[in-house]
Amino acid sequence: MIVPERSGSRLMRALSIAGYPALFAAMAAIVIVYWGPIWGLVRDQEALRAWVDGYGVAAPAAFVAIQVLQVVIFVIPGEVPQVAAGYLFGIPLGIVLTLAGAALGSAIGFLLSRALGRPFLHAIVSESRSRQVEELIASPRGVATLFLLYLIPGIPKDVLCYVAGIGPIRLGVYLLASTAGRLPGVAVSVVLGEALAERQWTAVGIAFGVAVVLFAVGFLLRRRLLDLLQRFATRDQPRRAGDQPGAGSGTAATPAGRSPRRKPR
Repeated sequence: MIVPERSGSRLMRALSIAGYPALFAAMAAIVIVYWGPIWGLVRDQEALRAWVDGYGVAAPAAFVAIQVLQVVIFVIPGEVPQVAAGYLFGIPLGIVLTLAGAALGSAIGFLLSRALGRPFLHAIVSESRSRQVEELIASPRGVATLFLLYLIPGIPKDVLCYVAGIGPIRLGVYLLASTAGRLPGVAVSVVLGEALAERQWTAVGIAFGVAVVLFAVGFLLRRRLLDLLQRFATRDQPRRAGDQPGAGSGTAATPAGRSPRRKPR
C-alpha cells in the first residue's frame, strides 16, 4: 500500500527546492533596484570609503553583513569584499572582519542545508558534484580534507558549507577547519586591498601576482588535486570484509600447500 505523503513533508520539500532560488532572486532584485548607487560606490574608492565611514562604529558590522551575503549568495566573487576589507580597514582588522563574516555566512549555509536536506542542496549543487565532496568530508580524514579544500586556491569554497551541512561533521569543527583553511587566501586579498589604499604599487603587483599564480595553479590542476585529496582522505579507511583473505567463507585461510587440520573425533 502506498502511504500518502504528509502535507508537512510536502511543504518542507517545496521549501527545500525553492528556498535558494527565492533567496537569490530577492538579492538580485535588490541589486537591480539599487544598481546606480552600488555601481557609484564600486567605481569610486573614495566614495566607498566615505560611505563606510558614514556608519561610524557600525561600519565593521555593515561590512560583516556584506561578507555574510557574499558567502550565502556564493555566485558573488569572494575576492571583491576581501580586497575591500583591506582597503577600508587595513590588514589586521580587515582579516578579522572578513573571517568573521565568512564564518557567519558559512554557518547559515551549513544550518540551512542540515535543516532542509538534500532537495535544498541539489537545488544549489548537482548531485554528482556534491556526492564527491560528501564522500571526502565523511572519510576517516574528513576534517583535514575539509581544511585542504578551503586552503587550495581555485576550488569554489562557499558552496562547501552547504555540502558539509548534509554530512556528519559538527558545526563547530566545520567552522574551525574552514576558517583556518580560508586564512592564507584572505590574507593575500586583504594585503592587496591595503596596498591599493596606500598606493603602494610594488606591493600591489606582488600581492596581485601571488594571487593570480595561486589561483591559476589551483584551477588548472583542480582535478589532479582532488584526486590527491581522495587518496589522502581514504588512506586510513578500513578494507571491506570481502577484501580480506579468507573472508566470507566458513573456514579460515591456511598457508599454501597445507590442508586444514581435522578435529579429532
